[in-house]
Amino acid sequence: MYHDLAECTTRPRLAAMRLLVLGGTSFVGRALVERALSQGHELTLFSRGRTGAGLFPQVPRRTGDRDAGDYASLADGSWDAVVDVSGYVPRHVREAAGAVGDVGRYLFVSTGSVYDLSQARAPLTEDAPRWAPEHGTEDVTPQTYGPLKVACEDEVAERFGERATVVRPGVVAGPHDPTDRFTWWARRAARGGRLALAGRPEQPVQVVDSRDLAALLVALLEADAGGTWNAVGPAEPVTLAEMVRTCAAAAGSAVELVPVDPASVDPPLPLVLTDPADDVLFRRSAAPARAAGLTATPLEQTARDVLAWDRERGEPPLSVGTTPQQEAELLHAAHPSGPA
Repeated sequence: MYHDLAECTTRPRLAAMRLLVLGGTSFVGRALVERALSQGHELTLFSRGRTGAGLFPQVPRRTGDRDAGDYASLADGSWDAVVDVSGYVPRHVREAAGAVGDVGRYLFVSTGSVYDLSQARAPLTEDAPRWAPEHGTEDVTPQTYGPLKVACEDEVAERFGERATVVRPGVVAGPHDPTDRFTWWARRAARGGRLALAGRPEQPVQVVDSRDLAALLVALLEADAGGTWNAVGPAEPVTLAEMVRTCAAAAGSAVELVPVDPASVDPPLPLVLTDPADDVLFRRSAAPARAAGLTATPLEQTARDVLAWDRERGEPPLSVGTTPQQEAELLHAAHPSGPA
C-alpha cells in the first residue's frame, strides 16, 4: 500500500492527540511542532537537547542520544502517535520502536532520495523503484543517504505494518533551513543584477514549503492515514530560471540571468542537476498528498519569508553556492568584455 487516500478522506479527524516527536527543534521538526500545537495537540519532544533549548517552553522534553541508543527517558511515557523526523539509519528506527512500545501510529519522515533514478520515470510516484537498502554502514554520505533511508522505511513497515506512515519530502524550503539550498538562491536573487546561472535554465525544480509539509504531517496523523506519500511543491511546476526570477520578485529586485557552464562550478550550485537524466527527481507527483491536505504556499511567499528570516539572523555566511568574487570570475569568463 502506497497511500490510503480513500480512508484518509472519509475518516473523521481525530481529536487532540498525544504526540511524541523524535526531534522537533530544527527546521521540519520545528514547523511540525508549531503546526501541531496550533491544532491543539499535546506534544512531547525527544532530542539531545543541543539545539533550540529555548523553543516551546510549554512542551515537555525528554533527553536522549539516538546515535548512542539512549532512549531511557522514554521508559515511562505513552503516546497516540510518534513522528520521527530524526531517523537516518535503520538502527534509529529499530531502537525507537522498542522504546515507544505500542503506539497507534508511527510516522516516518523519509526523503525523495530513496528513489533509484536509474529506473525512474516521470511523473515519479510512490510506487517507483527504490535503491537497495543499506545495512552495511551507518556513515551517512551523499551516496548512502538514500539507501539508508530505504532501510529505515523497511524497518517502519516491518515493525508497524498498517500503523506505519512514510512521507517522502522533496527539497524543503522555508525559515530556519540549515541546508542553505533555497536560501542561497533567495539571497543571491535579492541582490539583483547579472546572475551567473551555472545550470540549465529549463531544469525543473521542486521545493516544498516547510509549513506546508508540517500541515500535511499533522493532517495525516489526524486522519490516521497510513501508507507512503510524496510531499513536493510548489503547486505549479517551475524551472530553475523561473525560481530565480520568483525569488527576485519577492525581494523587489531584478536579475539578468547569464547562463554559464555548470562544469565551471564544483561542487554544483544548490538545486542544480548536472545530468538531465536526473530531472525526474524534480518531476514527482504529489497528487495523493494534495488530496489528503498538502497545502501550497506560493513560491514567492516562501522566498519572501526566507529573506525576512535570513535578514533577521544577520545573513551569516552560507555553506553552499558561490561567493560574489567567484561569481564575478564566472561572469567575466562567460563575457570577458562585459560588466561583471
